[in-house]
Amino acid sequence: MAAYGWTPGLDELFAPHRAAGLVPGRITRVDRGRCDVVVADPARPSGAGTAGPHPDGGGPSGAASPLPGLRTLRADTGPVGHPDPVRCPCTGDWAAVDPEAVPLPAVRALLPRSTAVVRSSASRRSEGQVLAANVDTVLIAVSLAAEPDLGRVERFLALAWESGAQPLVVLTKADVAADAGHIRDDVEAVAPGATVLAVSAATGEGMDVLAACLDGTTALVGQSGAGKSTLANALAGAEVMAVRHVRDSDGKGRHTTTTRELLPLPGGGVLIDTPGLRGVGLLGGAEGLGHAFSDVEELAAQCRFDDCAHRTEPGCAVAAALEEGTLPVRRWESYRKLQRENAWIEARGDARLAAERRRQWKIVQKSVRDAGVTRRR
Repeated sequence: MAAYGWTPGLDELFAPHRAAGLVPGRITRVDRGRCDVVVADPARPSGAGTAGPHPDGGGPSGAASPLPGLRTLRADTGPVGHPDPVRCPCTGDWAAVDPEAVPLPAVRALLPRSTAVVRSSASRRSEGQVLAANVDTVLIAVSLAAEPDLGRVERFLALAWESGAQPLVVLTKADVAADAGHIRDDVEAVAPGATVLAVSAATGEGMDVLAACLDGTTALVGQSGAGKSTLANALAGAEVMAVRHVRDSDGKGRHTTTTRELLPLPGGGVLIDTPGLRGVGLLGGAEGLGHAFSDVEELAAQCRFDDCAHRTEPGCAVAAALEEGTLPVRRWESYRKLQRENAWIEARGDARLAAERRRQWKIVQKSVRDAGVTRRR
C-alpha cells in the first residue's frame, strides 16, 4: 500500500481497526453508496485483473490496474454514511474495510484526513463538497487555448491553499498559444507561493518537469475544457480517461470526467482526476484566501491603523499601492469580492453571525427610513 501513500503514521492510526479484523484500503472511486477500494493482496500476481464491471453499469473509465500485490474491491459505504456530505467517503480517503462482509465487502470506518479539497456546494444550504481527500498537491489546470480568467485562477488557488495541500498551476495546451510566456508571467503574478508551469500533453513540452514536481497524492482540478483528461492520460502513460473536443467558439468543453477517480502513476504517486468545475465556491476559506492573496495582506499589515478599511484613511498602504499601480485594481477587487463571499458563507453556517447580519441590516434600513429616502417604484 506504500505506492498509494500508506505511511507508518497511518499504520499506527489503523491499529485498533486491525485488531477488529479489518484491513486498510484506499478509496479510488465513489458512486451511489458504493466505492472501489484498493487493498493489499500478496497472492495477486503481476498483471492480474481489476475490479471488473460495476453492478450499476457505470464501470471504471479505463483506470489502470492496481499495482502487483494489490486488488480492488467493490465495497458498500453505507456503514459510514453521514448526513454531512463533508464527512461521507470520498476518493482519496483511507478506509477500514471488512472484506468478508456480505453481500458486499463494507467500509466500516474512515481514517482522519490529513488534507481535503472542499468547495461550497451548489445548493443554498451551508454544505461543502469534498473533491479529494489526503492530497499533497492540488494541480490547477488552466487552458491556454483562450485568455485565462485570472479571477478564476485566484479562486482555485484559494481553494487549494485552504485544503492544506500545495497548489501547482499548470497552463495546458501551450502548443496553441503564441504568447504562452507572457501569460505565464501574468499567472505567476497572481499565484504567490505556487509554481506555474506551461505544458503541452500533445507535444510533450514541459511534461518531464511536471512529472518531476508530482509526489504523493495529486488532485487534478480545473474547468471543463482545460485539458485535464488529456493531461491525466499523459501523466499515467496510458489512455485511462476519455477525451472530448472543446467548442471552437469559446474554448469550453463538456464534462468528460463524471466522477472522481484515483489513478496510480508510473513514476510513483497517485493522481485523483476530478470532473470539470463550473463554479468554484469557497467554504469560509479565510486561511486559503490569505495564502492566495499574501501580497495584498502584507500590504494591509503596513497600514497605519489596524482597522483600516482601505478607503480614505491616512497612511493606507493598500490605497498607496493602488494609486502607484503596484497593486492592480483588478486583483484588489477580486480579493474584496472573495472576502465578501467568505463572510456570507460563514454567516450562513453560523447562526450567531447570521443574526448579527440581520441586526446590522435592520439598522441600515432604519437609518434610510429616518433620512426620508424612499424606493423608486
